[in-house]
Order: sequence, then structure tokens, then C-alpha cells
Amino acid sequence: MITFEDVKNNIEVKALVEGSQKQLNALGYTEHSVRHVTMVANRAAEVLETLGYPEERIELAKIAGYMHDIGNCVNRVDHAHTGAILAYQILKGMGMDSTKRTEIMMAIGNHDEQTGTAVSDISAALILADKSDVHRSRVVNKNISTFDKHDKVNYAVTNSEFKISKEERKVALNLTIDTKISPVLDYFEIFMDRTMMSKHAAKYLGIWFELIINDTKLL
Repeated sequence: MITFEDVKNNIEVKALVEGSQKQLNALGYTEHSVRHVTMVANRAAEVLETLGYPEERIELAKIAGYMHDIGNCVNRVDHAHTGAILAYQILKGMGMDSTKRTEIMMAIGNHDEQTGTAVSDISAALILADKSDVHRSRVVNKNISTFDKHDKVNYAVTNSEFKISKEERKVALNLTIDTKISPVLDYFEIFMDRTMMSKHAAKYLGIWFELIINDTKLL
């Protein structure tokens, strides 16, 4: 079986992750580099592991998490779809079984809130992991005076905790937002689609999605 470590060390995957960040830097987007994809990979795996899914599904979720943003190397527009096709071809070249690489392709192709939705356990775990990465460390632009709304909202998040409980059947995103930098309302203006996508992804897994901002439960 092709493992997560095999994928992470693959020269093509490395080049695409680096290229994706290079292009997004030029476009002024937040960070989508090794830090982000590693976090998403680990969180996606944590979701399924905590809920008691088989090791094979956990490993596939981790691989999907690491590869989910490589389509940004082609273009930000439709990056989920191009990334899914790229991942399928790379994994095929690595010798991964067709059924497994199809599962990964489906998850990557459905991770963007504009066009996707949870279509499998792997897909749902990837969505929850990806949409939970909100934090000031993602802001590439260091000039606060030129921040756009995405920069302000991410920079305002001084602490972000992602917790999943099998006993309580819920996954919680607990954020601390500095309202002097950005009001909480701006978070919902930008991230409402992502929040609803996370809610539906949790429902697919038979759990509840909970959003807490500044110690107030909002979902």
C-alpha cells in the first residue's frame, strides 16, 4: 500500500505544494504551504481515528489532506477539481490501487465550499480539517495597513483549537478573535459557507459541528 510518508516524500507532490504556495503568494492569498497541508492531513486522520474508522480509511484521509491544495499550482479557480485529477495521476504513477486513488480524488474534488460537499467519510474528514485552519499564522502579508478582509479575519484569530469527541459525538472549533482587529461579524461574512460546509460534513459522519468564538457557542 502507498503510505502517507511515500506521498509526502514524492518529488512531484513536493514540487506542486511549493508551486501552489508560490502562485498564491503572487495572488495575495493566505498560506497554503507545507504547514497548512500537514495540519489538514493530521486533523483529517484524527477525525476518522477518533471515530473508530479502519486504519486504511485514516491513511487515505491523511493522504487526501496532504494533496488537497496542489491544484492551486494550476490556478486558484477550480483548484479542487484540477488538484483531484493531478492527485489521481500521481497516485496512479506511484502504483496505488485504483479504488483507493478514486476515493482520494473524490475527496479532493469536493473540498471547496463553492462546488463541493461531503461525499464520503474521507471527504467529510478533509472538509472539517481544511475549514478549521483559521489563524494569524496563515497571513503571508506582513503589512497590516494593506490587509484585505481575509487577512484581517485570519490575523485577528489569536488562538484556534480543533477538538473531536467520540463520546459526545461532536467536533468543536474554538476560536479566540481579537475584535480590535476584526469584528466577529466579519468572520461570518467571509466564512459562513465554510461553516455550513463543516456542519454538513459533520452530519455525514453522524456527529455535530460546534463553533465557539470568544467563549460563546454560536453553532
